[in-house]
Amino acid sequence: MEKIKELADYCLNCKVKPCQKGCPLGNDIPEFIKNVKEGNFEQAYKVLSKTTVLEPICGRICPHISQCIGKCVRGIKSHPVSIGELEAFVGDMAIKNSYSMDEEGVQAIKNTYSMDEEDVQAIKNTYNMNEEDVQSIKNNRKRVAVVGSGPAGLTCSAFLARSGVEVTIYEKYNKLGGILRHGIPDFRLDKHILDSTINTIIKLGINVEYNAELGVNITLEQLVKSYDAVFIAIGANVPWKMGIEGEELLGVFGGNSLLEKNNHPNYAGKNIAVIGGGNVAMDSARTINKMGAKSVTVIYRRAEEQMPAERKEIEDAKNEGVNFLFQTNVVKILGEGKVDKIECVKTMLIQREGETRLSPVNVKGSNFNMDMDYVVMAIGSMPEEKVINSLGLECDSKGYIKVDENYETSMKNVFAGGDIAGTKATVAWAARTGRNVAEYIIANI
Repeated sequence: MEKIKELADYCLNCKVKPCQKGCPLGNDIPEFIKNVKEGNFEQAYKVLSKTTVLEPICGRICPHISQCIGKCVRGIKSHPVSIGELEAFVGDMAIKNSYSMDEEGVQAIKNTYSMDEEDVQAIKNTYNMNEEDVQSIKNNRKRVAVVGSGPAGLTCSAFLARSGVEVTIYEKYNKLGGILRHGIPDFRLDKHILDSTINTIIKLGINVEYNAELGVNITLEQLVKSYDAVFIAIGANVPWKMGIEGEELLGVFGGNSLLEKNNHPNYAGKNIAVIGGGNVAMDSARTINKMGAKSVTVIYRRAEEQMPAERKEIEDAKNEGVNFLFQTNVVKILGEGKVDKIECVKTMLIQREGETRLSPVNVKGSNFNMDMDYVVMAIGSMPEEKVINSLGLECDSKGYIKVDENYETSMKNVFAGGDIAGTKATVAWAARTGRNVAEYIIANI
């Protein structure tokens, strides 16, 4: 607790709040930290709950340096405030002490849906409602289907439910969490924390249908007929391919698929190459390394400072013994039926006209081979084509569902957000789309 107070006291409580501007969710960071300083942990949670419902999760896994912490005034001349650690602490305190994210008045109104007549009468008297008010609430209660339970789906569901909307989540697996459960390794996000956070959200009165997969045993047409609005937040977790020779060999995997399905081969005594520079590459490399691989090498075609992965994740990988090859491109995977080697080439970075980011170009004659047993592609992901095609919605050239400024698709009252709509690929940005959709539905449907 002394450490937390020390971290909170370090915050200057800036009036202009640059950290809040750097947060995709717009969390009031100085205000929640002010309450932590004063020991008002429940109030700190209520401040955060105005904009997020994933405090214990975002506090742990968000790329803070490229978001809130990167804007911290303290970081100009010294180290920035440990915003993530403080947010995680508040989220953990909420779990431990069963803080409510709901407002008393909203909860009271929601309760009228299931109360007997005597209880309803008490609520009417307390909040000055007449019979018409109560009937209006009951008759006009919106029903929304949320497909997918990752950060976008969970956040949308929570904000809808907190406003009295009847929400049903449709989840293809037998547990909620989406990418948070099936894409973030345990060493980054303890599943007990995830389960506790999800339970807090579900307790808002949200219904759940498990083992319900869009395009398999439920259809968009069915949902549209049964609900006032539908929010599609199923993610986009099909790994991209490089389109190089040998990609079809046994022993070539997609990083997203490995993390989602947790269906790993035996890595003991094996050499593994992980291609890519994002957080999926770091998660894949660290997971495989912890499973007893002889060597794990991350191969990235640009320079280290251009890696999109969170700096902490890169440093953690290095400290755990993961190797890195920068400005190196894989051009061929070699082997008879299965992976035996990879052919690489060194790259140089050039400035192309009209582009701000340096581009990698292969250096002629710099090719070299490396012995490898497995290759993991972690260069990005895309939506599952079969599912997308079953929806009948307009998509862009990359297969993402097209949405307008309100995240509405080409079908009226059907919305999409998170990775499936091509949102910036972080938990906080996905959650922001979920919140935005909830707010639009509440105001307009």
